[in-house]
Amino acid sequence: MLAVVQRGISTFLIRQAGFTVASGARTGAVTLIQRFGSALNLNPHLHMLFLDGAYRFGGTSARFHRARRATHDQLVSLLDTLSHRIARVLERRGLLIADPIEPYLEFEVGSSLDQIQAASVAYRIAIGPHAGRKALTLYSVPPLEEEPTISLLARMYGFSLHAGTVCEAHQRRKLERLCRYITRPPIATKRLSVDDHGRVVYRYKRPFRDGSTHVVLEPLDFIARLAALVPRPRLNLTRFHGVFAPNFKHRHSIVPRRVSGKVDRDKPLAPMNWAQRLKRVFAIDIEHCPECGGNVRVIACIEDPQLIAIILTHVRSRESATAAAAARGPPDEAVVGSRQL
Repeated sequence: MLAVVQRGISTFLIRQAGFTVASGARTGAVTLIQRFGSALNLNPHLHMLFLDGAYRFGGTSARFHRARRATHDQLVSLLDTLSHRIARVLERRGLLIADPIEPYLEFEVGSSLDQIQAASVAYRIAIGPHAGRKALTLYSVPPLEEEPTISLLARMYGFSLHAGTVCEAHQRRKLERLCRYITRPPIATKRLSVDDHGRVVYRYKRPFRDGSTHVVLEPLDFIARLAALVPRPRLNLTRFHGVFAPNFKHRHSIVPRRVSGKVDRDKPLAPMNWAQRLKRVFAIDIEHCPECGGNVRVIACIEDPQLIAIILTHVRSRESATAAAAARGPPDEAVVGSRQL
């Protein structure tokens, strides 16, 4: 389905630039596949950064042609085309039943992960005694009576297409902010808290249209929500298309080459070792002594469970013996006086 969307938008932009795909004009895009929604729910959607135009190639040179600004009616027509193409793909794969009244998805929930993901998509509790119920949400602002209108936003059939953000070539900071937004992690820890009952409370970045601002989850269901957001192994969530694709023959004339021997300042000179990753992910620093703050050198890495159990047993027994033989404080005056008598 990603290929369907990418080809449809690429063809549209090439035509907006005054060319056709058959003429050899090409555009480029970078896609970030996001799997999360604002309520920690599973919500797969695509963030696609497209070139606002197309390249024409002559020999070894490449010339960029700016596309005409799209109108709202053109976006609606494009979204209608994309939605019908996606529906046909799902129908051919047997995942969509083309009911003339109301089409619906048809798939069997197999593994436990499938059940967790299905519950997360529907904002429902996945496991526990309340499985199947809607997750608790808090409402702290009045609902919006009218949805704000965006000129370059099209909605239909449950699909939406947003093309209202444009970055000029010289707006590097705006482009960086946009890239940081679409590559953000699924959870903002600053908006995550635990209430007096031990439940996990997550505050939305912005209130929903119905006035809801928080979702409240039991700890076990919170873990299930996180599990639903994990992609399957070996699935790349960042894709490059068109002139940005690694095997595109004219890529070298568009994408600047990195100077050999030059390393970006924000990137490490070498891959992080396991101790550095432990500190970065879990904030556990084993490279500095907690008592004096001096540097600690790793002299061995023990991975045998039996040997680890023996060492821990010895350490615990030594700590208990030290605590039992701790020095007593000085006796009080009454005891001293009685001994002198």
